Amino acid sequence: MDKTELELKFKNELWRTFEESVNLRYVPTRFLNMFRQYGAVNTAKRLLSAKEPQYGLFKLWELKRPDLSLEKLVLKPDYKKLFTSEELNTAKKRLEELGYKN
Repeated sequence: MDKTELELKFKNELWRTFEESVNLRYVPTRFLNMFRQYGAVNTAKRLLSAKEPQYGLFKLWELKRPDLSLEKLVLKPDYKKLFTSEELNTAKKRLEELGYKN
């Protein structure tokens, strides 16, 4: 799978997690705006470069659905090559800090 196909697959899966969040009655508005403005991969990179985790990660944790988080998605083996080792480490660390075992 080439990079463009992989980015499209990531985008579709990230959108699916958004839709599942909405079904849980959580609408991540800031995420949605970023997704529309920057696209899936760039949104992920921007959120992972922030000093603090976004509110959505904590909200999904409260809903007992950290599996829907951006952090969990970027750590899937298929998508790891889209991100730097620093971004992957940030995602892993954020999940671990919540007690989530990847």
